[in-house]
Amino acid sequence: MIPSVLPTYNRVPLSFTHGEGAWLVAEDGRRFLDMGAGIAVNVLGHAHPALIEALTAQAGKLWHVSNLYQIPEQQALADALVDATFADSVFFTNSGTEACELAVKMARKHWAAKGHPEKTGLISFSGNFHGRSSAAIAASGTDKMIGGFGPVLPGFVHVPWGDHDALHSAIDEHIGAILIEPVQGEGGIRPLPDQCLKGLRELCDEKGILMILDEVQCGMGRTGRLFAHEWAGITPDIMMVAKGIGGGFPLGAVLATEDAAAGMTAGTHGSTYGGNPLACAVGLAVMRHVSDPDFLAEVRRKAALLRQRIESIVATHADVFEEVRGVGLMLGLKCRLPAADVVEAGFAHELITIPAADNVMRLLPPLTLSDSDIAEAVSRLDRAATAASLKAKAPA
Repeated sequence: MIPSVLPTYNRVPLSFTHGEGAWLVAEDGRRFLDMGAGIAVNVLGHAHPALIEALTAQAGKLWHVSNLYQIPEQQALADALVDATFADSVFFTNSGTEACELAVKMARKHWAAKGHPEKTGLISFSGNFHGRSSAAIAASGTDKMIGGFGPVLPGFVHVPWGDHDALHSAIDEHIGAILIEPVQGEGGIRPLPDQCLKGLRELCDEKGILMILDEVQCGMGRTGRLFAHEWAGITPDIMMVAKGIGGGFPLGAVLATEDAAAGMTAGTHGSTYGGNPLACAVGLAVMRHVSDPDFLAEVRRKAALLRQRIESIVATHADVFEEVRGVGLMLGLKCRLPAADVVEAGFAHELITIPAADNVMRLLPPLTLSDSDIAEAVSRLDRAATAASLKAKAPA
């Protein structure tokens, strides 16, 4: 008999009653150190006072009116994003998946509006994860994502990660955009080197192709810059944002230059909930914190401290871990043992981490975690790695 909640998740048998900062409290009273932040969502941690204040203040005034009307909170958040980024215009969604759908539509509409309706093709890269909508799974091209969901949305060309020759060979007169994550998240915390991102920008300019960046997981301060592409000194034409932008409240956005968005006129896209007063009030509070240069400097300092200590754990437990990779507070531990087993061992020591592809354990903590949180996380990871190693060596 099917359960009342559609059984599409393999859930961990844990539930939490409340949280504060980088900590979650389970129903049985155990305190877990949250190094996953709801999959890179809770950038300001749990129950942050500024977010509580923004949410409750707005909740007492106005929740929702729809995009039939002017929404001052939405305008304020759009202005803040435009002021802080490359973008000239913003469309608000409820999720990263919705942002992907619009990014694909916007790229295709751009070329149709410019008299090139044939330029519908988009290049994406192996290991990507852009969501679970029709466009997003088509971008993945993997059996895991598209199996049983055909026919698949056409127009996507898949290129191996890091294969420059294959990328150049894939570009023809039908390609209108390249879609890439500056740091792959679900794909195993794989950063694209700065020189490669610069080269990709140059290639797009040379070939007259739009660059779409997916910063759903690596954006909003996660890497120590407001957005990860800033490390390479380049800007995209279109960018997908979600997760951290709402600090835990469902919110996403597509940011674009005026030229890239030129085809998106009245009636070409819409959302009932996207950018409603409640979501944007919270998003604006997040943005005020995360875009602050002093806040980002602290993220970089804490990231360096965490990485240094994690490197020592990898060296100590060479039978469990192979390497550390990533940037900022977006780290991946490539495991020698099954990553799922190491994550499970962490649960036994009240440490929350997240598995990813390529046998990687992800560390995506709140950007507000303290130095003492870092020390405790490393201590618990040390104990979890020891337990995982002993279990692997135990007789069957």
